[in-house]
Amino acid sequence: MIDFEKMGGLIPAIIQDNDTGEVLMLGFMNRQAWETTLATGKATFFSRTRNKLWIKGETSGNVQIVREIRIDCDNDTVLLKIDQIGGAACHTGHKSCFFRKMENGEFKTIGAPLFDPKEVYKK
Repeated sequence: MIDFEKMGGLIPAIIQDNDTGEVLMLGFMNRQAWETTLATGKATFFSRTRNKLWIKGETSGNVQIVREIRIDCDNDTVLLKIDQIGGAACHTGHKSCFFRKMENGEFKTIGAPLFDPKEVYKK
């Protein structure tokens, strides 16, 4: 049912907090990531920069437990409503990857990181 062919084998996956409705991140899935997500109940993605599969939270512990899955009208985008374990969805330590807000023509950071990425990712 999902059309993986339109974007060369990848589909966008919008990640939304199941309780608050806040959009936490956007990731991409290939067929293997999709099937792994369905089999495990944990949000799994395909990293375009690392060219490999990754389970959200495998390093940080900030796992995403899938509670509901929706698909768009074109069958080429999924929406995952999740429970965010650990509080932070973003690798920068912020709750959401969308932590910059346009105000008066400039982007302002809203909220503080919930963890230090240098400590978590040892970079």
